[in-house]
Amino acid sequence: MRAAQILSLDGPSAVALAEVSAPVPQPDQVLIDVHAAGVTFPDLLMTRGEYQMKPEPPFIPGCEVGGVVVSAPEGSGLAAGDRVAAFAILGCFAEQVVAAPQMTFKLPDRLSYEQGAALPMNYLTVHFALVFRGRMKAGETVLIHGAAGGIGTAAIQVAKAWGAKVIAVVSTES
Repeated sequence: MRAAQILSLDGPSAVALAEVSAPVPQPDQVLIDVHAAGVTFPDLLMTRGEYQMKPEPPFIPGCEVGGVVVSAPEGSGLAAGDRVAAFAILGCFAEQVVAAPQMTFKLPDRLSYEQGAALPMNYLTVHFALVFRGRMKAGETVLIHGAAGGIGTAAIQVAKAWGAKVIAVVSTES
């Protein structure tokens, strides 16, 4: 299968298209045909070996995906043919990827694969930051810096959904 691999830790220019073996799912993993993969800031950092997780090259980056289930563990609530979004940690810049069932979510028909691929990293990060770490409650005021980016946009939406008042900060009026 085709995949974008990081061949050396020299930044984005070290990413190359390669032919690699398809992933073989473990019994507790979901196998997904990739239709779209999100590009995140950690992916960029990994091209330079500057992220907290430092896989040895060559490796396939990409932590979030929108696609279709090929196979899933029994009892996972997922089945072949399901449209999903998943947080796979690595490997999404390929034609297929494996993910844990608990990090794989059915994608409503109203959302595209591209929209699904943009959900896991941004929204799970924001939910963790605001709800678990920040203990945000309805009626509180939340100041969001970098509000025009993926995390910022997700933070605005999650904070509003939880009933918070939002003050958003961006670098320019546009």
